[in-house]
Amino acid sequence: MLPALRYLDLLLVVIALPVFVAAGLPLAGWGAAAGAWTAQRGLQVYLERRAGASKDPRTVVGLLAGSMIARGWFVAIVVLLVGLSDNEAGLAAAVMVIVLFTVYFNMRMILRPLTAEQARARGAAAPEATSLRPDGGAR
Repeated sequence: MLPALRYLDLLLVVIALPVFVAAGLPLAGWGAAAGAWTAQRGLQVYLERRAGASKDPRTVVGLLAGSMIARGWFVAIVVLLVGLSDNEAGLAAAVMVIVLFTVYFNMRMILRPLTAEQARARGAAAPEATSLRPDGGAR
């Protein structure tokens, strides 16, 4: 059950479509937000797997930090472009992305201690629990 909560934001993307239709909101806003959010989440999963497979702490930090910044910019630019073409669609996309991010962020914070505990129980270090020494080495 808990691993499924990690993807609650993606379930909300699907649930948002009937809400957009029933409320008469622009479907371009839903499409832009849904497409950008799904693409950035897919990229996140891919890059987190690459970072987890790397033994070099600089590579891990570079992939994770770089992807956070790039994914945020990507979603923001998509919302901006939709808003420039249609104000209502841009507003709808922006609100949807804010809701999706809020759910995603909260689920990430709630589940982080639980996934770290599960990783410790398996005898492996959780990727989020790894810290770096000032000289660049992993602890």
